[in-house]
Amino acid sequence: MAGTIDHFGFQVSDVPKLLAFYEPVLATLGIAKVMEIPEEAGFKGAGFGANGKPDFWIWEGGKTAPHLHVAFAASSRAAVDAFHAAAIAAGASDNGPPGIRAHYHPNYYAAFVLDPDGHNIEACCHRAE
Repeated sequence: MAGTIDHFGFQVSDVPKLLAFYEPVLATLGIAKVMEIPEEAGFKGAGFGANGKPDFWIWEGGKTAPHLHVAFAASSRAAVDAFHAAAIAAGASDNGPPGIRAHYHPNYYAAFVLDPDGHNIEACCHRAE
């Protein structure tokens, strides 16, 4: 499909540390680690996605600067809440608790956290519930 993003990613300071963060956090949104590439292959990293396709990648190489903002779609407001709780439990810093962000649109429900490298990670749901 033209005009869509196939995959994206960024460097992280410590792949095992960020895997320990992203695996439980993204699981709340139905996103799993699809593959891991060992350092021996010349690329130490991992790809996450749904339905077996990695579309979000992290790889060893140091912190990306400036920090990035990544928003993941959530199927429900409860999933946004679970994402936020799991992220905080996994060591993230709160960067905006779950709630309506009416300045985007009346049903925009989102939560924001800073991952261990300082990236602004969001889960959002556009459905009225």
